[in-house]
Order: sequence, then structure tokens, then C-alpha cells
Amino acid sequence: MATGAVPASFMTLKGRGNGLGLAKTSDFVKVSDLKRVKFNRTKVFVIKNANPASDIELQPASEGSPLLVPVQKYCESTHKTIRRKTRTVMVGDVALGSDHPIRIQTMTTTDTKDVAATVEQVMQIADRGADIVRITVQGKREADACFEIKNTLVQKNYNIPLVADIHFAPPVALRVAECFDKIRVNPGNFADRRAQFETLEYTDDDYQKELEHIEKVFVPLVEKCKKYGRAMRIGTNHGSLSDRIMSYYGDSPRGMVESAFEFARICRKLDFHNFVFSMKASNPVIMVQAYRLLVAEMYVQGWDYPLHLGVTEAGEGEDGRMKSAIGIGTLLQDGLGDTIRVSLTEPPEEEIDPCRKLANLGMKASQIQQGVAPFEEKHRRYFDFQRRTGDLPVQKEGEEVDYRGVLHRDGSVLMSVSLDQLKTPELFYRSLAAKLVLGMPFKDLATVDSILLRELPPVDDKDARLALKRLIDVSMGVITPLSEQLSKPLPNAIVLVNLNELSTGAHKLLPEGTRLVVSVRGDESYEELNVLKSIDATMILHDLPFADEKTGRVHTARRLFEYLSENSLNFPVLHHIQFPKGIPRDDLVIHAGANAGALLVDGLGDGILLEAPDQNFEFLRDTSFNLLQGCRMRNTKTEYVSCPSCGRTLFDLQVISAEIREKTSHLPGVSIAIMGCIVNGPGEMADADFGYVGGAPGKIDLYVGKTVVQRGIAMENATDALIQLIKDHGRWVDPPVEE
Repeated sequence: MATGAVPASFMTLKGRGNGLGLAKTSDFVKVSDLKRVKFNRTKVFVIKNANPASDIELQPASEGSPLLVPVQKYCESTHKTIRRKTRTVMVGDVALGSDHPIRIQTMTTTDTKDVAATVEQVMQIADRGADIVRITVQGKREADACFEIKNTLVQKNYNIPLVADIHFAPPVALRVAECFDKIRVNPGNFADRRAQFETLEYTDDDYQKELEHIEKVFVPLVEKCKKYGRAMRIGTNHGSLSDRIMSYYGDSPRGMVESAFEFARICRKLDFHNFVFSMKASNPVIMVQAYRLLVAEMYVQGWDYPLHLGVTEAGEGEDGRMKSAIGIGTLLQDGLGDTIRVSLTEPPEEEIDPCRKLANLGMKASQIQQGVAPFEEKHRRYFDFQRRTGDLPVQKEGEEVDYRGVLHRDGSVLMSVSLDQLKTPELFYRSLAAKLVLGMPFKDLATVDSILLRELPPVDDKDARLALKRLIDVSMGVITPLSEQLSKPLPNAIVLVNLNELSTGAHKLLPEGTRLVVSVRGDESYEELNVLKSIDATMILHDLPFADEKTGRVHTARRLFEYLSENSLNFPVLHHIQFPKGIPRDDLVIHAGANAGALLVDGLGDGILLEAPDQNFEFLRDTSFNLLQGCRMRNTKTEYVSCPSCGRTLFDLQVISAEIREKTSHLPGVSIAIMGCIVNGPGEMADADFGYVGGAPGKIDLYVGKTVVQRGIAMENATDALIQLIKDHGRWVDPPVEE
């Protein structure tokens, strides 16, 4: 989508109050003034920015529309990383905003009433380098304990700012604002009742009364925060929107933004500006869209509040790090984000290191303004996901083998292999996650689609060549460089070429009809790229050298996709990242998520090829599939929505999560939510098919979607009950038998 392109649904307006608001079908800015002006000799309606000092460029809402809307902008630049300019918000002595480092934070998991345990955990977190720590405060006893927690920490010379996490409890927020440095409120449940997922009908008067109720409940907290110099986070969660918001705007990024803006307008009305926004979701694609929409609206309104970034309920291990890297990293690449939390189902101090890695990635990219030469972007859709799907290979007349399986329609995984791996064919096939029948390989759900072999075996190495032939026979692509294919030709191999080899005609030395893969940096001149118009490529590998730090991988890829779209070249494009020797696993996961993931969440890309010379082959394969699944592309295993635990959690989340994963990880297409309490219950697990939720100490409630179907199950029986529930709904298959 070009900057400012707006869907036709924007034209639907619905009156409310004294101004004009968007109907629930709309995806973009809230408007407050409508004027009739002349545009191209025609009288049209114009939506103006609420900030009269701002000079907003206008355009038709759709082709031929009489309605003009502001051109949308969600970041400072789409061709390089420029940090969005924000005001400074003070959280205790820690400054948040674009003039300061990206701050890292986490959340305690202790019972807040246990002052000694909470103080000890906060000190551990501070010692690991966190800037801010959040503590759940669900009731009066917890609020009372907060005073002792704060005082004890000060006595021990720990002045790390403390944030109170508030749901459903305005009086508790008022109490704890007297001692903590920041209050987090959830607009979905601070003044509204807990969502029942009911569709409600509102007249304009009804809706206005709801807003007046919110203001009545929220104003005392704002006034107290002003009085004590506290900060606030207006933190929307995708899964806990109120019935009122969902009825009016839908369960959508638009609803998330409007939910937060209702509270922000009250803050502004009271001249309180020491607050930040967050737009969290367990789905990185939804999360990215919501933050972009939030920032786009802030640009229109002339607001400059900082952003707290996070993917909620990301899970544990590499899955959790990958999801967080996809969501947070995508926004950091566009210069968005001032403080971040990586939510993992692990001890809170384990969140600090991946959080710091992401913060460093974002700071470095913005400091050197990583990017590419300016280009006009017309086709990428910023605010709603629409995948650009490259043309998959089709069988051509005269071809001896079936090439249709070298790429997968939902996203492809390619792997780089060595000659040594060919020495033990059966182990090699297993490492590709192929099924074996009498020693012969066959593709399965999570089998690698194609391999890159930089060096072909000698022509007389019959065993190695037979191993490759058997892969080619089951429609696995074997890709090899042009020089190798010319010197040691492998029948039916796909040949890797670069733009220089294409422009010099070196590829014409190959037999006619040879399949080609083209490696492209993305920042070449358009004259160099034009050679792509004269060939029929099976796929393109976007490959920017890892060491080229000044040039942005995300930005060069955007430029490449724009060139392909402008020239109607629908080649599949795979993201090829060659990591240096010695890169730690966490760094690799985070870099892959923040770079390739930042493109895949925009629908740009058809797969991934990760290379790291000293990393385990299976780790690289699994990381590749995790990346595709995290970007909501190819689903090859069970998806988990797992909360990171906090003081509200009613069971040992890490132990239970591991137990459930061990017994259910073989169910691709099934999504299971594991939630420690009802606050992170049915609403937070919006994406899940089945839910395992703490209902009371030692008791578990089971959900199907957002509906509770069994209550009060003894914890020791709950995992088996969950499995039976999955079976009852026809979603269970028995685990595969190990050969």
C-alpha cells in the first residue's frame, strides 16, 4: 500500500458526541472536524486534523471518492531507521523517550504479599540490568505490601522504578499510586466490566454515557498521578478489549487503538502528559498492525507519547524469543519503541538478555540510520496483512522431474548442506525431517523444501549423487552455484546465479531450460535489476551480507519487492541470511526474527534460508520453521499462547507448561492457551482453540475458544482432561511412532 492509501471502508462515518468518529468498520484515523472545500474544481468533504497547527497532506479516501482523508504515516521513514521523536516521560528517575536509550523491563512472578520474596526478585532483576520492574497489584493487601516493598528496596539502595500492574481495581490503583513510580492500566477492564464477548447495540447517547462513566472512574487516578509525579502506561491488550469496544470497532487493531485513546483524551483534558502507550497481542502480526495504527493516529493528532513494546504471552525458549523478536524487532526497525519487555514463560531475570539484545539492535539501527537510498513505496500494506505470494513453480513440458514441490505454498524452508552430510544418506534425510520408507526419503509436513549445496560431489561419487537423486525424485530442489554445475553437472539441479552472471550471459552456458535461482542484494541500481525482466527465475534469494551494517536488510528487501511489483515480476522471494561463525543461538534467533520476520509480517517473502557455519543443523531447521509459524505462515507444530506468569498466577506455570507441551506438541494447526489466572484468561487467549486457565488455587478451568466448558478440575487431572477435550473436538492425533 502506498503511504496514505486508505481502504474504501474509511468512507463510512458515524456521528458521536460533538464530532465525527469512525464507524466500527473503519481501519484508520478518528476525525473531529468535517469541512466542505474545493478540490480539483469540485466541492468535497475534508477530514481535518484535530491539531490545527499541523499541516496534513490530504487525498481521496478511494478513487473518485468525495471524501478526503489525511495521508497516513506510521514512522519517520520507510527506507531507513529514524527513531520517532517523542516527549520524555519520567518513571521515577528513569527517562523514557526518543532522547534516551531504549529502556528494558520485566515483571516479578512472586506473590506480591510476600514482601521478602518480591524484594529479593526485584533486586535480582535490577542486578541483571533492567531499568524498570513491574509488580502485579490485584487487591488492597497487595497494595499495602507495595509500601513495604518500596521502602525495603530504598533501604537496600535499590532505586529501580516500580510499576503497578492494575486490572479491574481503580481503588487499588489510587492506593498504590502513593508509593510506586508508574501505574499500568488496561483500558479494556479498568472501568468496564470483564468482557462477556457479547455483541451490544449502542445509540450515540448510550455510548456517550459509557465514556462519561470511564471519565468518572479514571479522573481520580489521573489527578493522583499528577499530584505525586507518577507516570502511567495506557496498555491495551488485544485479548481483553471490552464488549463495548468490540461491539463498536470489532476485535481489531482499530478497537485496540480507540480503547487506549479514550483514556488518553481524559489525560490530555486534565493536562496530564506523563504517560506511554502499549498495544500488545500474542499474535505478532496483530501487534505490529496495532502499534502502526496507533502511531499513525498520533501523527495526525500531533501527539508524541512514547511507546512500550511487547508481544504478550510469547511463550518460552526459542519460540518465545522468536515471537518477541518478530513483533518488537519489526517496530524497532522502523524507529518505533522507547521501552520493551520480552514476555517469556521463564524466570523474569531470563527476560533481560533477549530484551537487551533487541534494545541494542534498535538503538544501533537508529544511531547509524540503517537503510537504503530513498525510493517510492506504493505496494506494501502497512495496517492490514495481505501476503504477496510469488508464483510457485509449475511443471514445464519436457522436464524429467517434478519441480512443483521445491517451494511450499505456505512458506518454504531451505537449508544449506555439506558434502560430509551426504556420506550418511539416512541420517541426512532424517536431518531434513523427511520420512523414511525402506531407507527412501519422502516429504512430510515439516520437511525441508529445498537444499543449497555449494559444492557438488565429484562426478564419480555415485553414492553421494544417488543420495541427491533420491531427493530430487521426491520434488526436493537441489540448488548449486553456476560454477559447480558447469564443472560437475548434476542432472536436474537448480542453478544459483547472481546478477553479474546473468548480465554477462554466463548462465547461457547451461542447457536450455535449466531452472535458475537468482541471488540479489536489493540495493543494486535499477539498471542492474532490469536483467530480471529477461529471465524466468524459479525463485530469488534476498541476500545482503551480514557484515554490511550500514545497509538495512529490511529496507533493501522493501526496495526489491517494490521493484518487482512495479514491473509485474512475481518471482517467489526467500530471505537468505548468512550468519558469521560464532554467533550465539539467542542472537541468531533474535536477528532472524527482527529482520526476516519484519518482512514476513508485512506479507513480503515466501520463505527462509538461514546459514550459520558452526550451528547445529536441526537447530537452524527448527528456527526456520518457528519463524514461519511465528509470522502466521506455515503451521508445522502446536501453537502455544503461554502467559509469562506474575503474582496472580495460581500454579507453577513453567512446570505445567512443560508438561502440556511434552504431551501435545505434535498437533500442528491446534493452538493451546496456558494461562495462570483469569485476568490472562479467555480474553487474552483470543487466538487459541483450547485453554488451560487457573481458576482457583489447585483448580483449573478448561476452555474451547473463549467459552469455559469445564470448571474446577483438580490440577493433577487437568492435563489429561485437556487432552480428552482435544480428542472430543476431533483435533487429536496420536504422536508419531519413532522408527
